[in-house]
Amino acid sequence: MRIELSEEQEMVRQMVRQFAEKELKPRAKEIDRQGSIPEEVLRDMAKLKLFGMMIPEEYGGGGADTISYSIAVEEVSRACGSTGLTMAAHNSLGLAHIWQDGTQEQKERYVPPLARGDKLSAWALTEPHTGSDAAAIRTTASREGDEWVLNGTKMFITNGGIADIVVVMAKTDPGKGAKGISCFIVEKNTPGFNVGKEEDKYGLRGTNTCELIFEDCRVPAENLLGEENKGFVSALKVLDGGRISIGAMAVGLGQAALEEAIKYSKEREAFGKRIAEFQAIRWMIAEMATEIEAARLLVYQAAFLKDRGVRFTKEASIAKLFASEAATRVANKALQIHGGYGYTKDYPVERILRDVKLCEIGEGTSEIQRLVIARQILGK
Repeated sequence: MRIELSEEQEMVRQMVRQFAEKELKPRAKEIDRQGSIPEEVLRDMAKLKLFGMMIPEEYGGGGADTISYSIAVEEVSRACGSTGLTMAAHNSLGLAHIWQDGTQEQKERYVPPLARGDKLSAWALTEPHTGSDAAAIRTTASREGDEWVLNGTKMFITNGGIADIVVVMAKTDPGKGAKGISCFIVEKNTPGFNVGKEEDKYGLRGTNTCELIFEDCRVPAENLLGEENKGFVSALKVLDGGRISIGAMAVGLGQAALEEAIKYSKEREAFGKRIAEFQAIRWMIAEMATEIEAARLLVYQAAFLKDRGVRFTKEASIAKLFASEAATRVANKALQIHGGYGYTKDYPVERILRDVKLCEIGEGTSEIQRLVIARQILGK
């Protein structure tokens, strides 16, 4: 299958790249150091419809397809991984889940401000004792009259401390395991909902990653998202789309590492010539370019299938698995090409390597992706 980008998709790349080069890349080092993204950057992204790209225009979004969205995540991540993840978690998880399963009333209430970027979303599945085994969550939701009462703790929640709206997965029938999980929309400042510890991370340090605590947190019955006890399947569908965005993020980070390696190899001299003239370096760069191009095409293929409305579970996992591991290899080689300088904060490759590692962990580890792919091919 040949994927040829449309004129509109190329325009998206040009628009987002121009913004990212001007507003994100010069700030990326400081964002990593300070551990936060400036509010003016988020406002500028909202003006470009980057927080509601795939939402129809009548709901305040950009009305773009998934390939265009993947291009945008790639370009933002190429300049700043932390900003790319913040954007991806909002679009592909929190907002996407409400759009996927929300009632008409929920969509009218929550989607427009999220799509416009007036508000930010988070998605809370992972807990302190369980990550990959998502069906083992312990957060509960009990029905009391016209309310649901949530109790439990979530962990490693991207945007958790700065989100206005959080989609929370909880057990509504604990005895049924995965078949007893439901999803809920919880607004910031709801009594009983508190932000706990903010994580001090290895990479993607500008992204807000927090613990969320629910202690007798009461939400209206109408905040049930989707069908009661059907939340696990809904969450898996959301993750399929999220894996495309993590793949796109990995491609952007890998592309950035490749470009830095090319630039440095043309400048650095050893033994009387530029190191780009040595076969060892040339072959490394050739391998890096090949892996990133292959990863990009896998991401676009999964996005293409999603836009066609056909199942893309296997393709999303393949794209996420290959892109994340390939980008990590590329970033590692980029640092190696830089030598000792690459190990310092004077060059961006050390940050890129720290940032890209998360792509092998978040939204399903590489090991889980292999499990998903094998099940799609061989069955359970």
